[in-house]
Amino acid sequence: AATARLAAARGYDVCVNYHANKVAAQAVAADVEACGQRSIIVQADLSVEQDIVRLFETAERQLGPLTALVNNAGILEEHSRLQDMSWDRWQRIFQTNVFGVFAASREAVKRMSTKQGGAGGSIVNLSSIASRLGAAGEYVDYAASKAAVDTMSTGLAKEVASEGIRVNAVRPGIVLTEIHASGGEAERPARIAPTIPMQRAGEPDEVAKTILWLLSDEASYITGSIIDVSGGR
Repeated sequence: AATARLAAARGYDVCVNYHANKVAAQAVAADVEACGQRSIIVQADLSVEQDIVRLFETAERQLGPLTALVNNAGILEEHSRLQDMSWDRWQRIFQTNVFGVFAASREAVKRMSTKQGGAGGSIVNLSSIASRLGAAGEYVDYAASKAAVDTMSTGLAKEVASEGIRVNAVRPGIVLTEIHASGGEAERPARIAPTIPMQRAGEPDEVAKTILWLLSDEASYITGSIIDVSGGR
């Protein structure tokens, strides 16, 4: 939501994808339009390939050529040791966090690549500092899924660099969002804050500003990079 709002302030029209919370998506779209930009909302489950294809087709049809993609959808489940995790849980995590990012990136490349008639563009993937910390005793599966995002970002960046597409990733640390509640501990940021060198959790806007910088021409010679936004953790 913070990224969508900042993108509008920077002059982007914005397609807001949502899974289930239509009211929240409508509120973000209203904020985008208040900045004088166009916005649409599209329901799509990023664990379902057909939904992802429909999302991109709808955005292109209603807003025009794609210039930027932010792969932000990601899920985690309640804290658990790996020995207690189920096969179904792993499938759910990787279906959204890895396969969803792969499919969305594929659809973006098809539309952006100068070799396929596009005008180029920029992709920013949301990883997590967990990809290098491992999230032991909490969600190793989530951490591993984000490590896959890191590797995909590096490889895809090299694959499409000559086609006018830049691909980078942002690795947030502990940020004040609702994802902690879905992991079973809404107060996790307060618990972890003393272990962060900067002694605090991050704000969504701090991540959004990094994303928008990577999307912009100010980062025109940057691709295949992974930027930690983690307070030094």
